[in-house]
Amino acid sequence: MTIYLDAVWALNFLLDIMLLMLTQALARDSTRIIRIVIGGFVASLLVPISLYFPDTFFTSVIGKLLFSCFIILTTFGYHNFYRWIKLLLLFYFITFSIGGGLIGIHYLFQRPFGLDSNGFLTFNSGFGDPVSWLFVVIGFPLVWVFTKSRMDKHTAEKIRYDQLCPVTIQIKGKSYSTTGYIDSGNQLIDPLTKKPVILCDEPFLKNWFTEEEWKRVRKCSESLDLDSLPTEWEKYLQLVPYQGVQGNSTFLFTIRPDTLVIYYGEQKIVTSKVLVGLQFSNLTKDESYHCLLHPQIIKLATIHSA
Repeated sequence: MTIYLDAVWALNFLLDIMLLMLTQALARDSTRIIRIVIGGFVASLLVPISLYFPDTFFTSVIGKLLFSCFIILTTFGYHNFYRWIKLLLLFYFITFSIGGGLIGIHYLFQRPFGLDSNGFLTFNSGFGDPVSWLFVVIGFPLVWVFTKSRMDKHTAEKIRYDQLCPVTIQIKGKSYSTTGYIDSGNQLIDPLTKKPVILCDEPFLKNWFTEEEWKRVRKCSESLDLDSLPTEWEKYLQLVPYQGVQGNSTFLFTIRPDTLVIYYGEQKIVTSKVLVGLQFSNLTKDESYHCLLHPQIIKLATIHSA
């Protein structure tokens, strides 16, 4: 068998750099690219070591673990033990994820099971089933991009769901509960009453309206024709001026609720000094929440034990 050491070394060098880049991206680390390249070169040294010294200590399990520690130390330096061990474990997690993804894709396109001449079910492929370099060169970047995008999305969703909390709103004596999202970007306050404004979407708000009432309120919101408001809602509805994203000034239809109850951690927040803005559509596609909360409510409202 002819082994082209330079080609194998170069391929491993590039793959190691990509693994370290993904480790840096997911750890939100500020390490410079030159250190990642150096770390990738150090990691790739295991190729000639394994070929020329197959019985060396570094080809053992403990040796590979220590070599991995040296790779992380070379690439990211040492600031404290917690950060270093976190990067090391993340590096291993990414390595196993990428490797497992490649093996999974490889066997997805294979036919490991078949029938022999006697009609018995056999397993045709095993641990010696070769994976071509072309497959690695094409598949590795694809799995790399997929892993990074999924981890980034998971991080974003984790941040989002950490800000979700149960909400109960009472209007006209009727109470309904939903999930609210504490939106730090929501700074809308009624300039007259100084009450913070939260936003609730159509699927949740329609609990208090009949179909006809909702259609009339929606038409009033579009035309600002207050004469066509349902009479039973006139004393509950209030217009709040606000500036849109494009800088144009407009008005938001809001409702004065009886009470708003927010279960925030171990706290129960109760207030009536708030306005509920009407959103004539869904706030999210997955309907994970139906209410955008104002952060000022968490700070200023009366807190009770949950």
